[in-house]
Amino acid sequence: MRTRVVALEAQTGRRERPCSSPRCLPARFISVDTSPTPAPDTARTATPPPDDPSTGKGPASGNGPSTGEGPGTSEGTASGSGRHRTGPVGGTPAAGRTDDARNTSTAGRTTDTGSRSTAGRSAGGARRATAGRGTKDTRRAAAERSLAENRETTRSGDTPDTTDTTEAADTAGPPSAGRRRRTVLLLLGLTAVTSATALVLGLLSWAPDPPEPARPLTLAEGERLAAVRVTNLRDLRAGVRVTAGTGAARIELVGWVDWSRSLLYLDVGGPGAGAERGLLQRSGPVLVIRPDPAAVPTPAAPPLMPPTDRWQLHRPAPGAHLAPVLDLLLDLAADRPDTTTRTAPSDGARWIAREAVPAGPLDVIQAPLPSGTPAASTAIGTPSAATPAPDGKTRYWLDQDARLHKLVTVLPGTGPVTMIFNREDRPTLRPVDALGGRPGLPRALTDAEQRRLDRLPARLRAHGGATVTLTAPMGTETNLRGAGWLSWTARSAYLAVADLGVPERRTLLRRDAAGLARADLPAADGGGGTAEAPARPPLPPPTGGWRVSRPARDDLSVLVDAAIAAGSVGQRGAAVRVREDVIAGRTVDVIESGPADARLRYWLDRDGSLRRLELQTDAGAWAHLDLQPAVVPRLAANPRPPAPRSPAPRPGAR
Repeated sequence: MRTRVVALEAQTGRRERPCSSPRCLPARFISVDTSPTPAPDTARTATPPPDDPSTGKGPASGNGPSTGEGPGTSEGTASGSGRHRTGPVGGTPAAGRTDDARNTSTAGRTTDTGSRSTAGRSAGGARRATAGRGTKDTRRAAAERSLAENRETTRSGDTPDTTDTTEAADTAGPPSAGRRRRTVLLLLGLTAVTSATALVLGLLSWAPDPPEPARPLTLAEGERLAAVRVTNLRDLRAGVRVTAGTGAARIELVGWVDWSRSLLYLDVGGPGAGAERGLLQRSGPVLVIRPDPAAVPTPAAPPLMPPTDRWQLHRPAPGAHLAPVLDLLLDLAADRPDTTTRTAPSDGARWIAREAVPAGPLDVIQAPLPSGTPAASTAIGTPSAATPAPDGKTRYWLDQDARLHKLVTVLPGTGPVTMIFNREDRPTLRPVDALGGRPGLPRALTDAEQRRLDRLPARLRAHGGATVTLTAPMGTETNLRGAGWLSWTARSAYLAVADLGVPERRTLLRRDAAGLARADLPAADGGGGTAEAPARPPLPPPTGGWRVSRPARDDLSVLVDAAIAAGSVGQRGAAVRVREDVIAGRTVDVIESGPADARLRYWLDRDGSLRRLELQTDAGAWAHLDLQPAVVPRLAANPRPPAPRSPAPRPGAR
């Protein structure tokens, strides 16, 4: 019955009001509020407090029999206290029934809010009121007792009334949103578990495809291998990283190779670098280094604009790993494909594997290094780096355009060599001054340039003199630095020269029309300074220790004589403009003149002043004198060389 009442309220959304007629007795049961929310506060408005004089209620009177159940005294007092009645017992039956029904409804609502003691007392009071009314209300009293017993049974299970309400709503209404969410989550979980199981089973059963076995080269692969060196020359430049040797003798190179100009610009490192640690440039046969013993062992890409100081001509030590590696780097370029047939079985060229890299798929080809081409020019004083005999260990990593991305080989006396090329890293390289600087585009002089060159001797004599700074890589064992003065009016020069190989010594050099004089002194007596930047010679010049000689033809004497000659460039029309350059913040034209074995370069600014004079030495490097117009001290004449003595006449001779 209780379930139907609650279900009816859940469907209709309203409560039924109690009826005062005995025939509407079931309506009183329908009006019971079983929700946890308290019913409207009608009890406090309908039922006055006990012993309220305004209601005229006092202790129970003698209307009807007072023989109730149980101990009548206490229960009668509770029933007649007015707690559940609004009028006297002996009033109008209809009114009494109405009041009784109202009290019963109030008792039911109070009981549903959770007060068990109040419900018990209300049920007891209802039974005592029924006993005093007679047989006409017997059925109503029995129904009230049955309702009270049902409430006690429901409370004894300690189940909240909201449970019945929820169950009734779930039974009668449509599926809730929570149930749909649980269903969707369950389906998603089953899908995830199924996918994970399939993935695991697939991974456990997967096996990589077996590698393709090595095979002879196809015709297309042989043509690509033969065109590798031509492709390098066509691409001009590439970044390179080289590792040569093993263990403590390992060297590492990082930088660039310019195959179009046979130019290398590298940073040398690794545990086996030794005295060559630092920057390196090589152009053809000339190798210059800028040693840096304090550099970290791991090399890094050198600066694109190379430093201007501390470069010196270098010869690798015998047995060093550096020279063969540099030779091989420059040997990887040629102006025609290799004539060797790469596809012949006797050649040993084979396709090994294919590798996928970000640049694209690469074919790994095993073939010997080219043996029919001449080796690249090697550094001064070292034999040509022999091409290693075919040993089957050289491997090329080639793309579809015959570009070399990696080379692994073994060089005699060096060990394993790995070269990795970055085909996208292709900056324009600038050779240092010792290698001649930027090559430029030689052309004939314009009329304005020719006029400035013709007026150069007169302009230099007008300046009077200049301070000079000498930088002269004369040979692999001779790297000179110097400072001093030069006078065009007196046609003389006075310099203090230091050799980087002998930093504690200075050579004083005096040149005039009479000849050349030299004196070797300790560094402190020769002006001081460092070997890289010596100071000017002492004034006045020392009086003793001079070695006087006739003008010599060594590179230093030729350079100083050309500077004193006040710009006599020889036959008109023989000079060419090499390039435009900058020195000391001034724009100059580099003009080259002279015979092939003694090429001179004049650096003329736009005012016609000489800023630098360069000479290509026998070693292939360029020595230069930097000139800055200034007032020079008056220099004493050089000591005269002793006149040759005539042989003494023999005794008795006529």
